[in-house]
Amino acid sequence: MKIQERTGAGGGRSAAPAQPPVGDRLPTPPRERKPALAALAVLLILVGALGATMLVLQAGDRIEVVKVTQPIPVGGSVDDSNVTSVMVAEDDSINYVRWTQLDALKKLKAVSAIPKGVVVVGEMFGEDAGVAQGKATVGLSLKAGQYPTGLEPGDVVAAYRVGSDSGSGSGSSSSGSSSTTSDSLLVDRAVVSSVPNGKSSDDLVSSTELPVTLTVDADAAAPLAQAASSGEVALVLIPGN
Repeated sequence: MKIQERTGAGGGRSAAPAQPPVGDRLPTPPRERKPALAALAVLLILVGALGATMLVLQAGDRIEVVKVTQPIPVGGSVDDSNVTSVMVAEDDSINYVRWTQLDALKKLKAVSAIPKGVVVVGEMFGEDAGVAQGKATVGLSLKAGQYPTGLEPGDVVAAYRVGSDSGSGSGSSSSGSSSTTSDSLLVDRAVVSSVPNGKSSDDLVSSTELPVTLTVDADAAAPLAQAASSGEVALVLIPGN
C-alpha cells in the first residue's frame, strides 16, 4: 500500500525539462575575423610612427642662420638693425652664415647689393668690397623735391639735370632777360648705394638736404657729379625695381 501511494503521489507532479549536462552545450559560432582591417590598422600605426620620427629628425637637422631684413648696399655691413635669425634645414652644399657667426660677419663688407629678405651665405661678404669694374660711385646732396620719398639702399633710380639757363639778347623780354628750362636725362639706371644710416628719405623731407650715394656706369659719373655740384640733379624712382 505504501508503495502504491508513493507512486501515485509522484505521478501527479509536473515533469521538469531535463537540463543538458554542462559538457553537452551547443558550440557558439566562431567570431568573424577581418584580416584586411587588422592589416590597415597596423599600417596606420607604422605610418604615424614613421611621420613622428621624420619630424624629430628634421627638427634636429635645422640650424639658425642670418637673414637680411633691410637692403644692404655694395660695401655695406650688417648690424643689429638690418638682420635677424631664422631656422633653415641644414644643407652642406650651401654656405649658410650661422647666427653664432654674426659678430665675425659684422667685420666684413657686402661684395654686391643684397636685397631685403635674403638668407645670407658666405659668398655675399668679403674683407674688401670695391666698386665693380666699369662702375663708379657718386655722392649727391639733394633738397626736398629732388628725390622720391621712401628712398632706400638698393632702389634703382634715374637721374635728371634740372635747372634754368638765364641770359639776355635781342630776343629777351621787356624785363631784359629770358629763361628756358633745361631738363635732360643724366643716368637712366643708377643704384642707390646708401642713404643716412637708420633713416629713410621720409625722415628728412622738408627739413634738410639728403646725402645719397649712387652707383652708376663709369662714363656717366662725370656729368652726374658736375650737375650735382650745382644742385641741379633730381632722382626719379624706376617702378618695379
